[in-house]
Amino acid sequence: MSLIDQALPYVRAISPYLPGKPITELAREMGIPVEKIVKLASNENPLGMSPKAKAAMEKAAGTLERYPDDFDLKKALSNHTGLDMNRIVLGNGSNDVLDLIARVFLAAGRSAVFSQHAFAVYPLATLSAGAELIVVPAKDFGHDLDAMQAAIRPDTRIVWVANPNNPTGNFLPYPQLKAFLQAVPADVVVVLDEAYNEYLPPADRVDTVAWLAEFPNLVITRTFSKIYGLAGLRIGYALASAEIADLMNRVRQPFNCNNLALAAAVAALADHEFVAKSYALNRAGMEQIIAGLKRHGLAHIPAHGNFVTFKVNDAAGVNQRLLKQGVIVRPIGGYGLPDWLRVTIGTEAENLRFLEALEKAL
Repeated sequence: MSLIDQALPYVRAISPYLPGKPITELAREMGIPVEKIVKLASNENPLGMSPKAKAAMEKAAGTLERYPDDFDLKKALSNHTGLDMNRIVLGNGSNDVLDLIARVFLAAGRSAVFSQHAFAVYPLATLSAGAELIVVPAKDFGHDLDAMQAAIRPDTRIVWVANPNNPTGNFLPYPQLKAFLQAVPADVVVVLDEAYNEYLPPADRVDTVAWLAEFPNLVITRTFSKIYGLAGLRIGYALASAEIADLMNRVRQPFNCNNLALAAAVAALADHEFVAKSYALNRAGMEQIIAGLKRHGLAHIPAHGNFVTFKVNDAAGVNQRLLKQGVIVRPIGGYGLPDWLRVTIGTEAENLRFLEALEKAL
Protein backbone atom coordinates (compact mmCIF):
# COMPACT_ATOMS: atom_id res chain seq x y z
CA MET A 1 0.00 0.00 0.00
CA SER A 2 1.40 3.40 -0.99
CA LEU A 3 1.80 6.39 1.30
CA ILE A 4 -0.99 8.19 -0.55
CA ASP A 5 -3.31 5.28 0.23
CA GLN A 6 -2.80 6.06 3.91
CA ALA A 7 -4.46 9.46 3.46
CA LEU A 8 -8.05 9.76 4.62
CA PRO A 9 -10.34 8.46 1.85
CA TYR A 10 -12.69 11.45 2.03
CA VAL A 11 -9.71 13.77 1.52
CA ARG A 12 -8.59 11.82 -1.54
CA ALA A 13 -12.12 12.13 -2.94
CA ILE A 14 -12.18 15.95 -2.79
CA SER A 15 -11.91 17.88 -6.04
CA PRO A 16 -9.54 20.82 -5.38
CA TYR A 17 -10.78 24.38 -5.71
CA LEU A 18 -9.85 25.93 -9.06
CA PRO A 19 -9.42 29.72 -8.87
CA GLY A 20 -9.75 32.15 -11.75
CA LYS A 21 -6.73 32.20 -14.04
CA PRO A 22 -4.15 34.73 -12.78
CA ILE A 23 -3.02 37.50 -15.14
CA THR A 24 0.61 36.39 -14.89
CA GLU A 25 -0.29 32.82 -15.85
CA LEU A 26 -2.07 33.95 -19.01
CA ALA A 27 0.86 36.24 -19.83
CA ARG A 28 3.22 33.27 -19.64
CA GLU A 29 0.95 30.98 -21.66
CA MET A 30 0.01 33.39 -24.44
CA GLY A 31 2.98 35.73 -24.47
CA ILE A 32 0.64 38.69 -23.90
CA PRO A 33 2.06 41.63 -21.92
CA VAL A 34 0.56 41.83 -18.44
CA GLU A 35 -0.65 45.39 -19.02
CA LYS A 36 -2.65 44.21 -22.06
CA ILE A 37 -4.65 41.65 -20.08
CA VAL A 38 -8.07 42.30 -18.53
CA LYS A 39 -9.07 39.97 -15.73
CA LEU A 40 -12.81 39.70 -15.10
CA ALA A 41 -12.81 36.24 -13.59
CA SER A 42 -12.64 36.45 -9.79
CA ASN A 43 -15.18 39.10 -8.72
CA GLU A 44 -12.47 41.50 -7.61
CA ASN A 45 -13.05 45.25 -7.18
CA PRO A 46 -11.81 46.97 -10.38
CA LEU A 47 -11.02 50.12 -8.35
CA GLY A 48 -8.56 48.20 -6.22
CA MET A 49 -8.51 48.89 -2.50
CA SER A 50 -9.60 51.96 -0.60
CA PRO A 51 -6.87 54.63 -0.53
CA LYS A 52 -7.39 54.83 3.24
CA ALA A 53 -6.92 51.09 3.53
CA LYS A 54 -3.73 51.26 1.48
CA ALA A 55 -2.34 54.01 3.70
CA ALA A 56 -3.22 52.03 6.83
CA MET A 57 -1.58 48.91 5.41
CA GLU A 58 1.60 50.81 4.57
CA LYS A 59 1.71 52.18 8.11
CA ALA A 60 1.21 48.70 9.52
CA ALA A 61 4.20 47.43 7.52
CA GLY A 62 6.36 48.81 10.35
CA THR A 63 4.79 46.37 12.82
CA LEU A 64 5.48 43.08 11.07
CA GLU A 65 7.94 41.88 13.68
CA ARG A 66 5.00 41.73 16.13
CA TYR A 67 2.24 39.15 16.33
CA PRO A 68 -1.15 40.54 15.29
CA ASP A 69 -3.65 42.14 17.67
CA ASP A 70 -7.17 41.88 16.25
CA PHE A 71 -8.85 44.11 18.86
CA ASP A 72 -9.23 47.18 16.62
CA LEU A 73 -10.97 45.28 13.81
CA LYS A 74 -13.28 43.45 16.19
CA LYS A 75 -14.13 46.78 17.81
CA ALA A 76 -14.79 48.38 14.41
CA LEU A 77 -16.99 45.47 13.36
CA SER A 78 -18.81 45.63 16.68
CA ASN A 79 -19.62 49.28 16.01
CA HIS A 80 -20.56 48.46 12.42
CA THR A 81 -22.91 45.57 13.26
CA GLY A 82 -24.09 46.43 16.76
CA LEU A 83 -22.91 43.05 18.08
CA ASP A 84 -20.64 42.48 21.06
CA MET A 85 -17.05 41.67 20.15
CA ASN A 86 -17.37 38.15 21.56
CA ARG A 87 -19.84 37.36 18.76
CA ILE A 88 -17.36 38.16 15.98
CA VAL A 89 -14.91 35.61 14.56
CA LEU A 90 -12.19 36.77 12.19
CA GLY A 91 -10.79 34.65 9.40
CA ASN A 92 -8.13 34.52 6.73
CA GLY A 93 -10.82 35.40 4.20
CA SER A 94 -14.43 34.31 4.69
CA ASN A 95 -13.39 30.89 3.35
CA ASP A 96 -11.50 30.43 6.61
CA VAL A 97 -14.53 31.04 8.81
CA LEU A 98 -16.60 28.70 6.63
CA ASP A 99 -14.02 26.02 7.32
CA LEU A 100 -14.07 26.81 11.05
CA ILE A 101 -17.84 26.30 11.16
CA ALA A 102 -17.45 22.93 9.44
CA ARG A 103 -14.71 21.88 11.86
CA VAL A 104 -16.93 22.68 14.83
CA PHE A 105 -20.11 20.96 13.67
CA LEU A 106 -19.22 18.34 11.04
CA ALA A 107 -17.54 14.94 11.21
CA ALA A 108 -17.97 11.41 9.93
CA GLY A 109 -21.55 10.29 10.49
CA ARG A 110 -22.93 13.82 10.05
CA SER A 111 -24.21 15.63 6.97
CA ALA A 112 -24.58 19.12 5.51
CA VAL A 113 -27.07 20.42 2.95
CA PHE A 114 -26.24 22.78 0.13
CA SER A 115 -27.65 23.80 -3.24
CA GLN A 116 -26.52 22.72 -6.67
CA HIS A 117 -24.61 25.58 -8.35
CA ALA A 118 -23.59 27.07 -4.97
CA PHE A 119 -20.11 28.16 -3.85
CA ALA A 120 -17.47 25.43 -4.17
CA VAL A 121 -16.07 25.97 -0.68
CA TYR A 122 -19.22 24.52 0.94
CA PRO A 123 -18.57 20.98 -0.35
CA LEU A 124 -14.85 21.42 0.30
CA ALA A 125 -15.42 22.36 3.94
CA THR A 126 -18.01 19.61 4.38
CA LEU A 127 -16.02 16.80 2.81
CA SER A 128 -12.73 17.78 4.44
CA ALA A 129 -14.46 17.35 7.83
CA GLY A 130 -15.44 13.81 6.83
CA ALA A 131 -19.16 14.59 6.65
CA GLU A 132 -21.64 13.61 3.97
CA LEU A 133 -22.74 16.25 1.46
CA ILE A 134 -26.42 16.42 0.51
CA VAL A 135 -26.77 18.31 -2.77
CA VAL A 136 -30.23 19.72 -3.47
CA PRO A 137 -31.13 20.40 -7.14
CA ALA A 138 -31.27 24.10 -7.94
CA LYS A 139 -34.46 25.98 -8.76
CA ASP A 140 -33.99 28.53 -11.55
CA PHE A 141 -30.21 28.21 -10.96
CA GLY A 142 -30.59 29.17 -7.29
CA HIS A 143 -31.52 27.76 -3.90
CA ASP A 144 -34.76 25.78 -3.61
CA LEU A 145 -35.38 26.46 0.08
CA ASP A 146 -38.37 24.13 0.36
CA ALA A 147 -36.36 21.26 -1.09
CA MET A 148 -33.38 22.11 1.11
CA GLN A 149 -35.58 22.01 4.20
CA ALA A 150 -36.99 18.65 3.11
CA ALA A 151 -33.45 17.32 2.61
CA ILE A 152 -32.47 17.90 6.23
CA ARG A 153 -31.92 14.58 8.02
CA PRO A 154 -31.51 13.73 11.72
CA ASP A 155 -27.74 13.69 11.18
CA THR A 156 -27.65 17.08 9.38
CA ARG A 157 -25.76 19.70 11.32
CA ILE A 158 -25.24 22.51 8.76
CA VAL A 159 -27.19 24.06 5.90
CA TRP A 160 -25.12 26.31 3.62
CA VAL A 161 -26.95 29.27 2.01
CA ALA A 162 -25.38 32.01 -0.12
CA ASN A 163 -27.30 35.23 -0.71
CA PRO A 164 -26.59 36.51 -3.32
CA ASN A 165 -25.32 33.22 -4.68
CA ASN A 166 -21.99 32.71 -6.40
CA PRO A 167 -21.49 31.80 -9.27
CA THR A 168 -25.07 32.28 -10.50
CA GLY A 169 -25.93 35.66 -8.96
CA ASN A 170 -29.40 34.61 -7.72
CA PHE A 171 -30.95 36.44 -4.78
CA LEU A 172 -33.34 34.96 -2.20
CA PRO A 173 -36.10 37.36 -1.07
CA TYR A 174 -35.73 38.01 2.64
CA PRO A 175 -39.28 36.89 3.60
CA GLN A 176 -38.56 33.48 2.05
CA LEU A 177 -35.21 33.27 3.78
CA LYS A 178 -36.67 34.15 7.18
CA ALA A 179 -39.47 31.61 6.74
CA PHE A 180 -36.78 29.02 5.98
CA LEU A 181 -34.94 29.87 9.20
CA GLN A 182 -38.16 29.48 11.14
CA ALA A 183 -38.68 26.01 9.63
CA VAL A 184 -35.16 24.64 10.12
CA PRO A 185 -34.68 22.58 13.31
CA ALA A 186 -33.06 24.58 16.09
CA ASP A 187 -30.16 22.11 16.36
CA VAL A 188 -29.11 22.65 12.72
CA VAL A 189 -26.77 25.56 11.96
CA VAL A 190 -27.75 27.74 9.00
CA VAL A 191 -24.74 29.48 7.50
CA LEU A 192 -25.78 32.60 5.59
CA ASP A 193 -22.93 33.64 3.32
CA GLU A 194 -23.30 37.35 2.49
CA ALA A 195 -20.05 37.93 0.59
CA TYR A 196 -21.88 40.15 -1.94
CA ASN A 197 -24.27 41.84 0.48
CA GLU A 198 -22.83 45.34 -0.07
CA TYR A 199 -23.67 45.20 -3.78
CA LEU A 200 -27.40 44.94 -3.12
CA PRO A 201 -29.39 48.18 -3.55
CA PRO A 202 -29.79 49.71 -0.07
CA ALA A 203 -33.57 49.68 -0.44
CA ASP A 204 -33.47 45.90 -0.97
CA ARG A 205 -31.31 45.06 2.04
CA VAL A 206 -32.59 43.75 5.35
CA ASP A 207 -30.60 43.86 8.58
CA THR A 208 -30.00 40.13 8.80
CA VAL A 209 -27.71 40.73 11.78
CA ALA A 210 -30.85 41.50 13.79
CA TRP A 211 -32.05 37.96 13.00
CA LEU A 212 -29.29 36.54 15.20
CA ALA A 213 -31.33 37.45 18.28
CA GLU A 214 -34.23 35.34 17.02
CA PHE A 215 -32.22 32.47 15.53
CA PRO A 216 -29.31 31.28 17.74
CA ASN A 217 -28.51 28.67 15.07
CA LEU A 218 -27.77 31.35 12.44
CA VAL A 219 -24.21 32.21 11.45
CA ILE A 220 -23.58 35.08 9.01
CA THR A 221 -20.33 35.28 7.07
CA ARG A 222 -18.97 38.30 5.23
CA THR A 223 -15.75 39.33 3.53
CA PHE A 224 -13.48 42.27 2.77
CA SER A 225 -12.48 40.66 -0.55
CA LYS A 226 -15.28 42.07 -2.71
CA ILE A 227 -16.51 45.66 -2.45
CA TYR A 228 -13.72 46.58 -0.03
CA GLY A 229 -11.06 45.39 -2.49
CA LEU A 230 -8.86 43.43 -0.07
CA ALA A 231 -8.93 40.03 -1.80
CA GLY A 232 -5.15 39.67 -1.74
CA LEU A 233 -4.93 40.34 1.99
CA ARG A 234 -7.42 37.56 2.91
CA ILE A 235 -9.68 38.93 5.62
CA GLY A 236 -13.27 37.98 6.46
CA TYR A 237 -15.48 37.42 9.46
CA ALA A 238 -18.42 35.55 10.94
CA LEU A 239 -21.23 36.87 13.14
CA ALA A 240 -22.84 34.38 15.49
CA SER A 241 -24.07 33.74 19.00
CA ALA A 242 -21.42 34.08 21.68
CA GLU A 243 -21.54 30.31 22.21
CA ILE A 244 -20.93 29.43 18.55
CA ALA A 245 -18.26 32.12 18.22
CA ASP A 246 -16.48 30.67 21.26
CA LEU A 247 -16.43 27.22 19.69
CA MET A 248 -15.13 28.59 16.39
CA ASN A 249 -12.35 30.42 18.19
CA ARG A 250 -11.31 27.17 19.88
CA VAL A 251 -10.41 25.62 16.52
CA ARG A 252 -9.21 28.84 14.89
CA GLN A 253 -5.48 29.02 14.23
CA PRO A 254 -3.74 31.57 16.46
CA PHE A 255 -3.05 34.86 14.64
CA ASN A 256 -4.95 33.73 11.53
CA CYS A 257 -5.24 37.35 10.34
CA ASN A 258 -2.05 39.28 9.67
CA ASN A 259 -1.17 42.84 10.66
CA LEU A 260 -1.55 44.28 7.15
CA ALA A 261 -4.99 42.76 6.63
CA LEU A 262 -6.26 43.85 10.05
CA ALA A 263 -5.14 47.46 9.59
CA ALA A 264 -6.46 47.69 6.03
CA ALA A 265 -9.83 46.21 7.03
CA VAL A 266 -10.34 48.75 9.82
CA ALA A 267 -9.68 51.62 7.42
CA ALA A 268 -11.74 50.07 4.60
CA LEU A 269 -14.75 49.63 6.85
CA ALA A 270 -14.73 53.34 7.59
CA ASP A 271 -14.16 54.52 4.00
CA HIS A 272 -17.81 55.03 3.09
CA GLU A 273 -16.92 57.21 0.11
CA PHE A 274 -14.91 54.41 -1.51
CA VAL A 275 -17.67 51.87 -0.89
CA ALA A 276 -20.26 54.21 -2.42
CA LYS A 277 -18.02 54.79 -5.44
CA SER A 278 -17.49 51.04 -5.89
CA TYR A 279 -21.21 50.39 -5.61
CA ALA A 280 -22.07 53.06 -8.21
CA LEU A 281 -19.42 51.78 -10.63
CA ASN A 282 -20.79 48.25 -10.26
CA ARG A 283 -24.39 49.31 -10.96
CA ALA A 284 -23.37 51.20 -14.09
CA GLY A 285 -21.12 48.38 -15.24
CA MET A 286 -23.87 45.83 -14.68
CA GLU A 287 -26.15 47.76 -17.03
CA GLN A 288 -23.35 48.05 -19.59
CA ILE A 289 -22.58 44.31 -19.54
CA ILE A 290 -26.21 43.19 -19.62
CA ALA A 291 -27.02 45.55 -22.51
CA GLY A 292 -24.08 44.10 -24.43
CA LEU A 293 -25.17 40.52 -23.77
CA LYS A 294 -28.68 41.35 -24.97
CA ARG A 295 -27.30 42.81 -28.20
CA HIS A 296 -25.74 39.43 -28.88
CA GLY A 297 -28.93 37.60 -27.93
CA LEU A 298 -27.26 35.88 -24.98
CA ALA A 299 -29.29 34.75 -21.99
CA HIS A 300 -28.10 35.67 -18.51
CA ILE A 301 -29.12 34.86 -14.95
CA PRO A 302 -30.52 37.87 -13.05
CA ALA A 303 -27.51 39.31 -11.28
CA HIS A 304 -27.32 40.72 -7.75
CA GLY A 305 -23.59 40.74 -7.01
CA ASN A 306 -20.67 42.16 -8.97
CA PHE A 307 -20.77 39.64 -11.82
CA VAL A 308 -23.07 38.30 -14.54
CA THR A 309 -23.43 34.66 -15.53
CA PHE A 310 -24.39 34.20 -19.18
CA LYS A 311 -25.00 31.33 -21.59
CA VAL A 312 -23.12 30.71 -24.84
CA ASN A 313 -22.81 27.89 -27.31
CA ASP A 314 -19.42 26.22 -26.92
CA ALA A 315 -18.52 27.96 -23.67
CA ALA A 316 -15.12 26.29 -23.54
CA GLY A 317 -14.28 27.45 -27.05
CA VAL A 318 -15.53 30.98 -26.42
CA ASN A 319 -13.49 31.14 -23.24
CA GLN A 320 -10.35 30.03 -25.07
CA ARG A 321 -10.88 32.65 -27.78
CA LEU A 322 -11.33 35.32 -25.11
CA LEU A 323 -8.07 34.24 -23.47
CA LYS A 324 -6.23 34.59 -26.77
CA GLN A 325 -7.42 38.20 -26.83
CA GLY A 326 -6.13 38.79 -23.29
CA VAL A 327 -9.55 38.74 -21.58
CA ILE A 328 -10.05 36.41 -18.62
CA VAL A 329 -13.57 35.36 -17.54
CA ARG A 330 -14.62 32.37 -15.46
CA PRO A 331 -15.73 29.04 -16.94
CA ILE A 332 -18.12 27.37 -14.49
CA GLY A 333 -18.46 23.87 -15.85
CA GLY A 334 -17.20 22.67 -12.47
CA TYR A 335 -20.39 24.07 -10.95
CA GLY A 336 -22.53 21.95 -13.26
CA LEU A 337 -22.96 24.79 -15.77
CA PRO A 338 -20.82 23.78 -18.78
CA ASP A 339 -22.66 26.10 -21.20
CA TRP A 340 -22.22 29.22 -19.05
CA LEU A 341 -19.49 31.76 -18.33
CA ARG A 342 -19.25 34.25 -15.48
CA VAL A 343 -17.88 37.75 -16.02
CA THR A 344 -16.97 40.17 -13.25
CA ILE A 345 -18.09 43.78 -13.58
CA GLY A 346 -15.02 45.92 -14.33
CA THR A 347 -14.42 49.53 -15.16
CA GLU A 348 -16.28 51.01 -18.13
CA ALA A 349 -13.18 50.48 -20.31
CA GLU A 350 -12.70 46.89 -19.12
CA ASN A 351 -16.34 46.07 -19.75
CA LEU A 352 -16.08 47.50 -23.25
CA ARG A 353 -12.94 45.49 -23.89
CA PHE A 354 -14.75 42.33 -22.78
CA LEU A 355 -17.78 43.01 -24.99
CA GLU A 356 -15.59 43.68 -28.04
CA ALA A 357 -13.60 40.51 -27.41
CA LEU A 358 -16.81 38.54 -26.86
CA GLU A 359 -18.17 39.65 -30.22
CA LYS A 360 -15.05 38.29 -31.90
CA ALA A 361 -15.08 35.13 -29.81
CA LEU A 362 -18.67 34.37 -30.79
